[in-house]
Formats: sequence, structure tokens, C-alpha cells
Amino acid sequence: MRCDVVPSWGEMWRVFGRIGVLSFGGPAAQIGVMHRELVEARPWLSEAAFLRALSFCMMLPGPEAMQLATYAGWRMRGVWGGVLAGALFVVPGAVVILALAACYVAWGDVPAVEAVFQGIKATVVVIVVQALIRLLQKAVRGPVDVTIACASFVALFVFDLSYPVLIAVVAGLGVFVGRRTVEPTAAQGGAPLGRAVLVLAVLWAVPLVALVMSGGVFGDLAAFFSKLAVVSFGGAYAALSYMTQTVVQEHGWITTAQMVDALGLAETTPGPLILVTEFIGFLSGHGVGGFWAGVAGAVIALWMTFIPCFLWVFAGAPFIDRLGHMPRLSGALSAVTVGIVGVIANLSVWFALHVLFGQIGSVAVFGGALPLPVLDSLDAVALGLGVVAAVLMLGLKWSLLRVMPLIGALSLGVSMIG
Repeated sequence: MRCDVVPSWGEMWRVFGRIGVLSFGGPAAQIGVMHRELVEARPWLSEAAFLRALSFCMMLPGPEAMQLATYAGWRMRGVWGGVLAGALFVVPGAVVILALAACYVAWGDVPAVEAVFQGIKATVVVIVVQALIRLLQKAVRGPVDVTIACASFVALFVFDLSYPVLIAVVAGLGVFVGRRTVEPTAAQGGAPLGRAVLVLAVLWAVPLVALVMSGGVFGDLAAFFSKLAVVSFGGAYAALSYMTQTVVQEHGWITTAQMVDALGLAETTPGPLILVTEFIGFLSGHGVGGFWAGVAGAVIALWMTFIPCFLWVFAGAPFIDRLGHMPRLSGALSAVTVGIVGVIANLSVWFALHVLFGQIGSVAVFGGALPLPVLDSLDAVALGLGVVAAVLMLGLKWSLLRVMPLIGALSLGVSMIG
């Protein structure tokens, strides 16, 4: 299935390059930019084709906006068009993140920089809460959904259940109790993209096997980010919960504070939010071998995160019209979406506790451990900054690009006065 209007390669470079540079503000804003460029400004995709593609990409693990760009490129110019569109969506942000990561390890412990990052951390808590509210409004529609979301939260927050296990359990449950939607149109399909899928599978598997066999932090990074690419349903915020669980608590590659800083920086750069993986890869590599090891870690994170994204798109794109006719799959995916509410709630509370309190204890509960803050360790400045950010973003609906610099400057001012 190809686009009726076939743009030139020069037009592809210009339009998708512009989309990549302007893709600030998370998936919703990025999808809006693509809709304006591909549907409204030029007749490259019809409204119906765009919406079908969006539904398809939201069913895949990984960043839906990047995968939507890849699918659109494939519709217009085949496999190489998809590769070009997806790469142009990622590369500008990846370059910026690498530069920011290098600056972070060089100057992140300077008092003025630390003060600015305190403001960023407080804003990040509000960002994740905002994402939680949006998903709640969209996904949770009844008592069954509430039960799944709450159970997912407790499983992660209290019992530290592995994220991949949680997704598998929720998806299995959704086969029987999830909401099922079936499109009334006749199913259609297209020719499988066997060669492209095979090449991408080799490009993913060969470096993965080589790195895992070599061992060390690079092998661990390759294994983790490959696993993340398979289970990262629900967008970057859901994946962040799994990343925090693994890279902070299990491996200790980075600290919770660095994880929050990584998200704050990724939120202010173009490209998919999942580019936070590049920042984590850089810090993890830098910790064991300096700058160039950091660059290697960043490259491994990018490769293992995004090569599978292309693979999923090219494997499923020819069959996009058939996917709406699989009710059990629809039920499983709807349940996963509801479970992601609990996952992001876990992330929200985890970040809030570690940003607002200096010490976190725990209480044993039914074989699990309920994290509880030490109230005397409350950071009043962080709390005040978080309240200001919440008022601006949740109350006055200010954009992140307005709020983040303001809260950073406010935090720096309070630090200088103090």
C-alpha cells in the first residue's frame, strides 16, 4: 500500500527534517506537528490513513510518534522512505541529548547547576503527574479498569514486581476481560516486507549477541535496552518506570537524582522522550570508562532502543487494516493501557518521594515493602518549587518550555539568597 502522492527525496528530507527539529512537547504535540505537515499542509496522507497509522503505532512497543513518522515515510517512498523519516525524527534530539549529557557530567556538580536541576526535578514530578492525569481520563472507564490500574500500582510500588512480568499478566487478563473494539470495514493487507524485517533483525541481534557475550556494562546495557524495546508498551513514561526499577535499583548504574535529571533534559529537547535512554547509556558508560565509554554507552542505548522500532513498523505495516479485526488482541492491549496507569502512578510517587524527601524508609506489608518518607527530611524548597510548577502547568496550562526555565531560574535565585 503506497501513498497516492509520491514526494521527491528532497521534499522528504525537508519535511521530515522539519518535523524532527520541531518535535518538542511529547507525543501529543509531535503527532500534531506530523498531522499539520502530512495531512493539512500537503496531500501526502489522508485523514483516514493517518488515523489508522496512529492506531497501529499505539499498539506497538516503543515511541508511537517516531513509529508514526516511520510508517508515513514507508507509505510514501517504501522502506528507505521509512528509514529516512524515522531517522530524521530521532537524530536531532539524539545530538542534543549527547551534548547535554557531556555537559552534565562535566558541570553537573557545580552549585549553580545543581540549584537549576533542583528546579528541573520539581518540574519533572509535575510532568509525570500531568501524564498520569491525561492517561486516566483516556483509559480508565469502569470498575474493572480501576481494579487493574490499582493492582498494577501495588504490584510495582509495594511488591517490586518486574515490569515485563506485569505487562504479560495484564495482557493475558485482558484477553478475557479487556474492552474489545472491532472496525466494521473489510480487512485488507499488503505484501510482507520480509527482506527489510530480516535485515533489521540481523542488525539488532548480531550486536546484541556480541555485546552480551563480551560481558561488562556494555553487555548489560545492550541486554536491558533490547528487553525494554520489546516490553515498552504505553509510551516513554511507562518505560521510565521499568528503567528506574532496573538501572537505579537493580544495577545501580545511575542514581535516582540522575534519572530525574535525565527525564528533565529529555523533556526539553526535540525528538521522542525515550531518548532518555541515550542519556542513561552515556552516564552508565562514563561511570566505568570516561567520555568515550559514555559515547559508546549512548550509541548502544540508541541502537538497541530504535532498531526494534523500525522492525515492528515494517513487520506490521502491510497488515495494518487487519489489526482492527482481532478482538482478543484489542482486549489485551486495552488492559495493558489501563495497567500503564498504575505503572505511571508508581513512577509519579517514586519520583515525588525522592525529590521531596532526603530519606525514604519502608514498612513490611504482606511480604512486600511499602516505601514511606522520613517526614523530617522534607525539602521545603523542592516542595515550593513543585507547587509553583503545578499551578503553572496544571492550573494555568502553561507549556513546559515556559515553565522549565522559569522554575530553574527561581530555584537558582532561592539558592543564591539562601
